[in-house]
Amino acid sequence: MKTFERYVLSEILPLVFGALAAVITLLVVASLEGVIAPLLAKGANPTLVARLLALNVPEAAATALPIALMFAALLGLSRLAADSEIKSALAAGIPATRLFRPVLLLALGVTLLDFALGEGLVPRAQVQARQVQQQIVLDNPRVLGLGSSEGGQNVVLRDALGRAISIGEILPGGELRDLRIVTMQSGLPPREVITARSGRLPPGSATLELRDGQRVTYQDARPVTVLSFERGTLPLQDTGTELGSDSQTAKPIYDPLPQLWQRVQSYRAQHIQSPADFTALHQKFAGPLAALALAFFAVCLAVFSFRSGRDVGLVWALLLTFAYYATFSVFRIMGEKGAVPGAVAAYAPDLIAVLAGLGLLWLTARR
Repeated sequence: MKTFERYVLSEILPLVFGALAAVITLLVVASLEGVIAPLLAKGANPTLVARLLALNVPEAAATALPIALMFAALLGLSRLAADSEIKSALAAGIPATRLFRPVLLLALGVTLLDFALGEGLVPRAQVQARQVQQQIVLDNPRVLGLGSSEGGQNVVLRDALGRAISIGEILPGGELRDLRIVTMQSGLPPREVITARSGRLPPGSATLELRDGQRVTYQDARPVTVLSFERGTLPLQDTGTELGSDSQTAKPIYDPLPQLWQRVQSYRAQHIQSPADFTALHQKFAGPLAALALAFFAVCLAVFSFRSGRDVGLVWALLLTFAYYATFSVFRIMGEKGAVPGAVAAYAPDLIAVLAGLGLLWLTARR
């Protein structure tokens, strides 16, 4: 690698690490208001909450890498242009296009690292986060009211056996009222319904204690047996508890690629519409590739700003970075809701960045 290219990298790399730390901090702190602070207010174990926060860092890093690279490239190359260092390079016979090679090589490394994070560390961290969430609930059932209305009303907990556990009210001390446990069958009426006037989930236990209840089993939607009881227990199987209104653990993007690919292929064979899964499959590749697309745009903008004499300062770097993140978020939501095809939702932000870069090069060539 030539001296000029090494110099460009030395200008950008420190900014990448600084921007990465800042974006990760912002993404993690955003969860403080939505989940972490309410958890602590509900009396959750601070140690478990700290573990949950730490387990969200890998996912935040995977999201932040392309964004941090774009911000660092915009700011670093803008400084080179403002200090006339690009002009000096041109005077020495180095073409402006030589800016592309070091930045795109760095972007390729970021792309590979981002893909490795998304397929390796992030899924494992999300599995552990799911376990920690369940442990938080088992230690203090009051936290189940986080995603519900005032006072912890109408909370629904689901477990791995397909049972929906509705809790009418969560009282101080972990006392539960008006419980309803429905054993679901895919595409069929419930197989079993258990109701109880009150209950309790002892701290650290995976067994729900029920009092003053009734158990009804069904066959072809008709009741077969009816049993009343004063006390009973119900073992919970991997509740996968959602502690907020937008639980990240339920998103298919966190499934390993082979598992997600197999599920999508099964849906296609059965002509099943699952836009969230289809979008997530394409995002597995589009997310890491965003580093290359954004790096290309950043270099194109630097060349254009140098030729036009306009400086891309900190404010513009922040605005452009925010614009990409907003575009990415909007398309992701549209894809998950089925408003646009999954491939369009995943690759559109990257394509917009590349087309914008090509447009800037065209404008530069006309000058």
